Amino acid sequence: MGKNKNENSLNVVGLSKSFMGLKALSDVSLSVQPNQIVGLIGPNGAGKTTLFNMISGFLQPDQGSVSFGGKNLLELKPDQICKLGVARTFQIVKPFGELTVLENIAVGAFNRTAHPDEAEAIAWEVLTFTGLEKKALHPAKSLTTSDRKRLELARALATRPELLLLDEVMAGLNPTEKDEMKQLTEKIRDSGTAILIIEHAIKVIMGLCDRIVVIQYGCRIAEGDPQSISNDPKVIEAYMGKNYGTTEH
Repeated sequence: MGKNKNENSLNVVGLSKSFMGLKALSDVSLSVQPNQIVGLIGPNGAGKTTLFNMISGFLQPDQGSVSFGGKNLLELKPDQICKLGVARTFQIVKPFGELTVLENIAVGAFNRTAHPDEAEAIAWEVLTFTGLEKKALHPAKSLTTSDRKRLELARALATRPELLLLDEVMAGLNPTEKDEMKQLTEKIRDSGTAILIIEHAIKVIMGLCDRIVVIQYGCRIAEGDPQSISNDPKVIEAYMGKNYGTTEH
């Protein structure tokens, strides 16, 4: 992509957000460098999706800064942030049910081009990359949960991101489907897209991420490589439980 390594990194510094006096996030910082997969974990209600919403422009923080590629993302609208190279998926998948899988993905491609033929070409490329090409002309409402998750990911990829925010793309999947999604996530990283991923499937996260950030009650309580996180007493107590190594959360 021809950019300096630090130019297309995400830097989140001291983000805080309150809702009606309740602290959702308090002084949270993290970074994602090119070609990294960084995991964001924590109990339900810890503030993970709130953090995603501020990075992607759906919420404004009370304090702190967010930059990508050296550009300030605060005050930008979600579509402007997407054009800068930051795309996201949503925890609750809502495809355009009456449109085909191909048309759904083309919607994402229009972030990069105003030409229908070019958007369709991008969509076909992403369809093949994500393994959805055989269902290209199926209506999105006919897809299984697994394929809807894959479609959500494909639509984000069609925007040509340099950073992808994945919000529980493995939720509701069986072990085989989770493994397939893990492989697809690694394939995306290997193609040159950095990833920040929220996930509750601890076994998957430990085998997928270069670094993991743990938040609880809106505060960052730990950050490190998977090995150090899995052995951190604060993390075990706050999130994983003593049997985290043998169960999925």
